Amino acid sequence: MIPTEILLFFIAASAALAIAPGPDNIFVLTQSAIHGRKAGILVTLGLCTGLIVHISAVALGVAAIFKTSTVAFTVLKAVGAAYLLHLAWQAFSAGDAQIAAAKDAPISAKALYLRGILMNVTNPKVAIFFLAFLPQFTDPVRGAVSIQMIVLGAVFMMTAFTIFCGIAWAASRIGGWLQRSKRAQMGINRLAGTVFILLACRLALSTQ
Repeated sequence: MIPTEILLFFIAASAALAIAPGPDNIFVLTQSAIHGRKAGILVTLGLCTGLIVHISAVALGVAAIFKTSTVAFTVLKAVGAAYLLHLAWQAFSAGDAQIAAAKDAPISAKALYLRGILMNVTNPKVAIFFLAFLPQFTDPVRGAVSIQMIVLGAVFMMTAFTIFCGIAWAASRIGGWLQRSKRAQMGINRLAGTVFILLACRLALSTQ
């Protein structure tokens, strides 16, 4: 059983990390601004699903591979950077006709959900972060460390989900304005494309 005071401190630390500007919350913000609040929540669900993969990897010790294997780390971050560049290309290539068509045929819920999963799972830095972060709040005296990590990981997910949904709601408030202005839609797509490129570069240049 994790003591209440440690759990509360962990929640506070998790909230601070979720609020701090980073690839995941910036991703939620841009997707919500472009596609609306529902899209942001679906992307958030995808990101949290990705967190399940990373938390499980840490609990099972798999994440240590990405910390010690240069090949595994490089391959995964290359896939992640390539996917972000693909999203950037889609954003930059969206013309007036595509924007108008998007209103009638929005991105499917499945596509948005998978987008969140891919964004999170293909970032090896997340696994390494959990590998360094979660053990600080565990203690072998309290029982199996792997179980404690899973519990803490679940708490982190719930905290991040709550905050990211708040970000999605706030960003979606400009959705109506975007729908009324093609110029604004073009601008936000260009901004999103730039953000995706910057995130791809940040991931590609990251080190173990």
